[in-house]
Amino acid sequence: MKLRKVTAASAVVFALALTATACGGGSDKDSGSSSSGGGGDKIKVGIKYDQPGLGLKTPDGSFAGFDVDVASYVAKELGYEADQIEWVETKSADRENALARGDVKFIVATYSITDERKQKVDFAGPYLLAHQDLLVKKDSDISEATDLNDKKLCSVTGSTSAQNVKKDFAPKAQLREYPGYSECIAGLQSGSVDALTTDDSILAGYASQDKFKGQFKLAGLKLSNENYGIGVKKGDTETVNKINDALEKMVSDKSWQKAVDDNFGPAEYKNEPAPKIGELVQ
Repeated sequence: MKLRKVTAASAVVFALALTATACGGGSDKDSGSSSSGGGGDKIKVGIKYDQPGLGLKTPDGSFAGFDVDVASYVAKELGYEADQIEWVETKSADRENALARGDVKFIVATYSITDERKQKVDFAGPYLLAHQDLLVKKDSDISEATDLNDKKLCSVTGSTSAQNVKKDFAPKAQLREYPGYSECIAGLQSGSVDALTTDDSILAGYASQDKFKGQFKLAGLKLSNENYGIGVKKGDTETVNKINDALEKMVSDKSWQKAVDDNFGPAEYKNEPAPKIGELVQ
């Protein structure tokens, strides 16, 4: 009888241990990293793969751009080295879902802070102030947003840029939505679209590529103010605060300006000064 009591108790202890282990594994998966704090084995960070100068997957499999530099700096401040970052492609239409599912810890992907998006995710930053503009062929006669009436205007699925132009400047513009900016550029080259609209930082990155030099130009319009923020899962205030601290340090130690010069300098992009954390330019 005494032996049976000891055996039963041991079985209960073993079952509880298994349950605790299972619960712990689930929380790691949801965090977008191997631990809720810094210093885990890996951290998953969302970026764009097709935006030269911002977030680009190069032919050799590496990643480059201003957003990549910002994300790398932030990840290091959270306790992760470069080889611990797992880059995850997050297209515009899937950013909120990626955060909600826990696919990534945070997203640095030309993610403009808007009231609508703040209902679904939390934002750190802003870390860059950009402006909506137009990219057209070098010989195009489009110089104002109103010139887009009856013209084919391209933007990516999930972006608000083209809708803003149609609503505020050119109600007769014919919108074309493609999965990525590369498809819009191809359409601009072939003449199937007349203009591509998005943020000037993104457009400058494309226009400065060697294979596109001399083909396109920026219209030079400031159609909107785009406050780029770092997206974080809704309710994760701790991570937002840590990222904000990292961004302030990045500006103060001049790493932010170096990243701007390294990535936008070749395109002669006239960037705005580093924005203040929590202050949005309307």
